[in-house]
Amino acid sequence: MIALVYSSVGFGGGSSYLALMALLAVSFEVLRPTALLCNIVVVTGGSILFFKEGLLDLRKSWPLFAVSVPMAFLGGYFPVRQHTFFLLLALALIVASLLLWFQDSFQKNSKPEPIKNNLAGKLGLGGAIGFLSGMVSIGGGIFLSPVLHLLRWEEPKRISALASFFILVNSVGGLAGQLSRNPNLDWEFIAPLLLAVLAGGQIGSRVGVKWFNAIYIKRITALLIFVAGLNILKDHW
Repeated sequence: MIALVYSSVGFGGGSSYLALMALLAVSFEVLRPTALLCNIVVVTGGSILFFKEGLLDLRKSWPLFAVSVPMAFLGGYFPVRQHTFFLLLALALIVASLLLWFQDSFQKNSKPEPIKNNLAGKLGLGGAIGFLSGMVSIGGGIFLSPVLHLLRWEEPKRISALASFFILVNSVGGLAGQLSRNPNLDWEFIAPLLLAVLAGGQIGSRVGVKWFNAIYIKRITALLIFVAGLNILKDHW
């Protein structure tokens, strides 16, 4: 269900996978790579569909990825204590929920306009979100998408397509960083989850690209991760 809901708006669901596993007391060493692997499975299908629909323009957005992927690797490789990780995750979820709730109001009553040609700004934005993504084991799209709406980067469906691909490449980068420190994965735990998110992601991305008005799904998602963030903050403060 998480994969279906998130993929319908171009996200991978990493924030909610982490929140759910944290609330269920899944091991710290297991939940981080699990969330990134689930992200990769979900957004790979979504990115392919967005590309086929002509919604993904990599020529315009490449500066966001040029720095974000190596920074996601560094974020994944960076040693972080369990208590610190959960505090960062809780704060990231709360901030992301607020950005997600209000992002559509940024473009209300105005036509989408391209961001000004600021290469340094694009590189810095991608790098900062990439490093945070690697540290907290999310793809970063849930942060990138509201910022792009605020900057009037492009029309909403194209932003969703860009966020989907951003999540894919940064999840790969973050996972590579984590596996460089600890290459062991609990496939007995992970494999059934990958099958579940594959099914949900395929359904959600197909429905989302063609039919969904995304604002209602985003508001529901924002509420869910806000509550999850508060619960994690309460447990680890």
